[in-house]
Amino acid sequence: MPTLAHKIGSLIFCPHCGTLLSPPRDDEKTVICEQCSYEEPASSYENIEITTRSHPDAFPSALRQKRKTQTKVHQGKVLPKVSEKCPACGHLEAYYEEKQMRSADEGSTILYTCVSCKHGWRVNN
Repeated sequence: MPTLAHKIGSLIFCPHCGTLLSPPRDDEKTVICEQCSYEEPASSYENIEITTRSHPDAFPSALRQKRKTQTKVHQGKVLPKVSEKCPACGHLEAYYEEKQMRSADEGSTILYTCVSCKHGWRVNN
């Protein structure tokens, strides 16, 4: 009885040297191993059932991402205070926060929020 190739899923390997055998062309009756010249009948490729499973995250979609996205609002964020006059009400105390809103080689932006009237303004450094 002749030795047949080893099948793993849809792949067929030469039983002599282990080389992956190419699928036969339409008119070929046998597939010849490129390494050792072993001949495998083309019929070995018939009726191979292939089942493919993918993890849901393998193909991301915008809709699925929206379903997973959760926004957490951080309440009670403590900002430092500074003596700065509010341009809206004249109060002399404001919260401040420094942000890098422009390119890295430019200065940061200071965001102020009045302690009294909650008016916000910014100063570019």
